[in-house]
Amino acid sequence: MSMYRMFAYIERDLIRWGRSPLNIIATLAMPAAWLIFVGLIMPVKYDNYLDFVTPGVLILTMMTAGLAAGSSIMFDKTLGYLNKFLALPAPRESILAGKIIFITVRGLLQTTVILVIAILIGATVQSFICYLEIYLVLFLFGVMMSALGSTVALYLNDHDTYAAFQGMVSMPLYFASTALIPYDQMPEALKIVSTLNPLTYAIDAIRDLAAGEVPLMEIGVLFLLTVAILLICAYKFRKVTIQ
Repeated sequence: MSMYRMFAYIERDLIRWGRSPLNIIATLAMPAAWLIFVGLIMPVKYDNYLDFVTPGVLILTMMTAGLAAGSSIMFDKTLGYLNKFLALPAPRESILAGKIIFITVRGLLQTTVILVIAILIGATVQSFICYLEIYLVLFLFGVMMSALGSTVALYLNDHDTYAAFQGMVSMPLYFASTALIPYDQMPEALKIVSTLNPLTYAIDAIRDLAAGEVPLMEIGVLFLLTVAILLICAYKFRKVTIQ
């Protein structure tokens, strides 16, 4: 895979993103609102609830950004750009890698804004090394969600269906994780669902890192899921035919 070809696709998506400042603000509005209203205003009896809820809001931001990869693929499909890209001599892996890396880096920029807001309103400041480790978890999770969104978009045919998929998946996954409620306060049924939820592993990994622990099991699960979804996504992308 030629790196300069991959960066050409990243540059193309970056320019398109920069031309929509309202879209940039809109993608940050929801997680920022979650952080402020849930972290500060909700009457929750929990020691420093803002520190507890911030990892969940970071993962929510990354999930929303990652699933947007599917919208981008759908945009290229319906407007015919994907056919033109596939007809080029560049390896298909360059197109897919460029798309996933751009979406993931964009998500990291968005989570940085949310992290700054969290610190400004009272979240505990961590060490530089801790933030690097947190960004590693966010990157891994972002790649996984970008690959998932891209794979689903390759199977679907229109924006409306993909938007329905996003709505059906994102909020249920969020509420069925440890984003807002710790394990010991969950009903038994929700606790079982939460242990099967990849968001839980990403959120718990960030909380463990902030507490000075090494979440090997959580990161291992995220890594295996990311590799599996990437392989499925790459396989499906190679099978896409030019129409």
